Amino acid sequence: MTTVTPKGARNREGAVLGERVLEVEGLDVSFADGRGGRHHVVKDVGFELLAGQCVALVGESGSGKSVTARTVLGLAGDTADVSATTLALHGETLLGRSDSWWRRVRGRRIGYILQDALVSLDPLRPVGKEVAEALRLHRQGNRSTRGRRVLELLGRVGVPEPAMRARQRPGELSGGLRQRALIASAIALDPEIVIADEPTTALDVTVQAQVLDVLKRMLADGTSVVLISHDLAVVAKLADHILVMQGGRIVESGPATTVLRDPQHAYTQQLIDAVPSEHTKGTRLSGTAQVSARELFPASRDAGSDDGAVLLEGRDVVKSFVGPDKVRRTVVNGVSFRLDRGETLGMVGESGSGKSTLARIALSLETPDSGDVSFLGRPWSAATPAQRRAARRRISVVYQDPLSSFDPRWRVSRILTDAIELGDPVHAGRARGRAVDLLRAVGLGEEHLDAWPLRLSGGQRQRVAIARAIATNPEVIVLDEAVSALDVSVQAQILDLLADLQRQLDVSYLFISHDLGVIHHMSDRVLVMENGFAVEQGTADQIFTDPQQPYTRTLLESLPRLEYAALREAVSSHR
Repeated sequence: MTTVTPKGARNREGAVLGERVLEVEGLDVSFADGRGGRHHVVKDVGFELLAGQCVALVGESGSGKSVTARTVLGLAGDTADVSATTLALHGETLLGRSDSWWRRVRGRRIGYILQDALVSLDPLRPVGKEVAEALRLHRQGNRSTRGRRVLELLGRVGVPEPAMRARQRPGELSGGLRQRALIASAIALDPEIVIADEPTTALDVTVQAQVLDVLKRMLADGTSVVLISHDLAVVAKLADHILVMQGGRIVESGPATTVLRDPQHAYTQQLIDAVPSEHTKGTRLSGTAQVSARELFPASRDAGSDDGAVLLEGRDVVKSFVGPDKVRRTVVNGVSFRLDRGETLGMVGESGSGKSTLARIALSLETPDSGDVSFLGRPWSAATPAQRRAARRRISVVYQDPLSSFDPRWRVSRILTDAIELGDPVHAGRARGRAVDLLRAVGLGEEHLDAWPLRLSGGQRQRVAIARAIATNPEVIVLDEAVSALDVSVQAQILDLLADLQRQLDVSYLFISHDLGVIHHMSDRVLVMENGFAVEQGTADQIFTDPQQPYTRTLLESLPRLEYAALREAVSSHR
């Protein structure tokens, strides 16, 4: 195990920096498999966490990372069978504890930053009250002091206009703002351990940098962090020690610099190979075979069909909303854009810059205050409901929060067959077989057909959302943070799948992402948004190698970087 030299300072529980805070040895977690047996999802996992240390868990969706973290918090679930040689906080066992004991520990001694902010936050409660809840439950201060503390916490994690945002409900906030509110709630009581499950997944690079700085300051003050992330650049910024998990087991562990610079296990090397960056443009990221679009769409339209080169075009689009403070704010301000057949237009900018609102206008789910959008050369934003319905199957979307986009009463099979029948009603009888083909195309199997989305991991849900989006064989797909919830290896499969479909069917993508590596890898052209304005547009290479605007340069400078070219060279030396 990595050790940290004690520095003499103490954390809020009195532990000297470098002193062991959490000990895990021989951890095993299993669940009933529905056939009378047990499915082991965590197998013989062991690590220790020192005061002021960050241990990162890295691996694919379903590798056991989040279950390990939830078990440390006593949240494995009633159906879980948990055993361990040692599972202790400051030498005090965490096994067999009562609910009342855990209520005193969670939040005050161990904070938890969840991955899915929309599901984790109460949709009916303003986020300010959500953040204040931990303070109230642990009897910290009075209403007035708690209110001031909430505003300080929201500002600390980079929420703009915290007084106004505190009065908004989660559904009124962007994904990045929701995630920041969740982080503020988790650190409200300054816990000695913070378990951060993909804490920067939904954040743009500038806010990501702010959040990483918050976590760095906490580490310097003696707070310990268990970081779960598929972003190796984020891991490199924070982690002292890395555990690589595959199939519930730790397959490689060691100091962060050693694991990242000289990976020994083939699985670790595969994770590094799968990261998109400026070095991967035009290449395949995964080891999966190319997808045959003709197999997915045997009666599909021909690539390069009529309707002209420009599929989607916006001209001087303006959109404003009235906030909870009754002030009208313009969130899209005179933006023009063009999406040609068979190309990818990447859209980047900070959370709240207007990206998702512009995407909703492009989908004709919002009506602009002024300006207009045309689709296939015809009015789109000004189209009648009947005209939109007739064209709807030709433009689809993958939302940032996949679970919220599914009907909770539907299993995966109905989610997919509903979309398939919309795209090809003549062959509705073959919908279930087509659903299986779509699942396989996005890295899932027939066994997922009868699953409830709530029972799937975040990455699996996102793959179902992508399968649904391509089910109608659309000409345009709007992808709003479509790969943000995926680990790098599954993300690589999805990006390769999207590239295969684009190459064979001339499908066009409006690709919104805070991950600049993904944008550079996927995009032909890039649009940069700031405070509702399109401040810069150009080819991907122009934007990333020769940005003209200060804001674009700020975005690129905030990007956490890893020398992926050097890492790939190190990986190649092992082969």
